[in-house]
Amino acid sequence: MTSLYALMFGFILDLILGDPKWLPHPIRWIGWFIDKTEKLTRKIFSKSKKGQRRAGTLMAFIVIITVTLISVLILYVAEYFNHTVRFCIETIMCYQILAVKSLKVESMRVYRAVRKKNLIKARHEVSKIVGRDTQELTLEQVTKAAVETVAENTSDGAIAPILFMAIGGAPLGFLYKAINTMDSMVGYKNDKYINFGRFAAKLDDLANLIPSRVSAFFMIVSSYLLRYDYKKAYEIFLRDRTKHASPNSAQTESAIAGALNIQLAGDAYYSGQLVEKPYIGDDIRPIVPDDIKKANSLLYMSSFLCLVSCILIKYILFEMNV
Repeated sequence: MTSLYALMFGFILDLILGDPKWLPHPIRWIGWFIDKTEKLTRKIFSKSKKGQRRAGTLMAFIVIITVTLISVLILYVAEYFNHTVRFCIETIMCYQILAVKSLKVESMRVYRAVRKKNLIKARHEVSKIVGRDTQELTLEQVTKAAVETVAENTSDGAIAPILFMAIGGAPLGFLYKAINTMDSMVGYKNDKYINFGRFAAKLDDLANLIPSRVSAFFMIVSSYLLRYDYKKAYEIFLRDRTKHASPNSAQTESAIAGALNIQLAGDAYYSGQLVEKPYIGDDIRPIVPDDIKKANSLLYMSSFLCLVSCILIKYILFEMNV
């Protein structure tokens, strides 16, 4: 149960502290390690499609094994000295794996710029949290992009890490973040990464298969508790949850689109190229800046419900000696 208590306190720390820039963050170190490992493995194999796929697969295994082993070793050494020291270190590790408050902080910067109708600043702020081109976005499109990011990252930055850590503590949480970070760095369908990043992207799809659907479930429940349109959230989830190239991204986007009675997704530009995407949700009303705040309310409520559910399930299993 020590890891579960560490998760609980780590969650509280995340809500209080977020991601201050002065604090060294292990995810940045993981990103640095991925970059160095990518360069190394690309040199080992040929530049053919097959060679680059092998390089990307080797890179993924090296990163995952290294990151997980280091986190296990840190906790093992801490436990050797003192159980309390181990608990404190794992609490800090759990806190740094979560990204609930930082997601809210970044999206609210977009909200404030949009509310002031400062299009240049709004585009700049949203460019920090999305992968699409933002130079030509309207205020409405900027708002939509921010809501979509909160929806998708409710799973990636909150629910999925909570589930992984509830099962295997901080080490399993770091394993998940290693996979997720690799996908964000190399999981692109462009000339550079279409082959090299294929394995990392598929691995991320697999890792998020269950968490994304669990996230959508908690979003629908949260819609009821927050008095949003939970019936529409469930309806749109069933109808539009597969309307994305990724098997996971539309799960939460469809739930949030239904809950807020707005339409998300649609065509977007990436690196100057138009990518055609189906719409998610019904165009019942135009999207407005306050929808970013509502999306964050769903983020917080869903995260809290997930944490409480994990605590209850883990406690019941513990009492049953399972």
